Amino acid sequence: QVQLVESGGASVQPGGSLKLSCVGSGFTLDYFSVAWFRQAPGKEREGVACSRLGTGGTTVADSLKGRFTISRDNLKNTFYLHMTNLKPEDTGVYYCARKAGRDCGLYPPPYSNWGQGTQVTVSS
Repeated sequence: QVQLVESGGASVQPGGSLKLSCVGSGFTLDYFSVAWFRQAPGKEREGVACSRLGTGGTTVADSLKGRFTISRDNLKNTFYLHMTNLKPEDTGVYYCARKAGRDCGLYPPPYSNWGQGTQVTVSS
């Protein structure tokens, strides 16, 4: 059974940093492209960053470049979202997801498996 479990969400002050983790089970991470999405209250889910299968490179949403990065540890079947200089507009539920195939994109439909989400709140 394929599962993705996020952790690391928290309440932080503006300017703070967080590292989110997503542990996969029931599959081998190395063979899948993965991504992080987020959803703020009343807004659509948006792509944050993705990582191509194996070591095929990453993509970060233009508006988040310089503050967010994605990484993966295939030996641990885990991937991460590193967030720095957090702003109140980064508040939301963060989801991890996986998809088959080498391409990775920042739109939800191709992603077939999702985690349950972890809450990130940025507030003073």
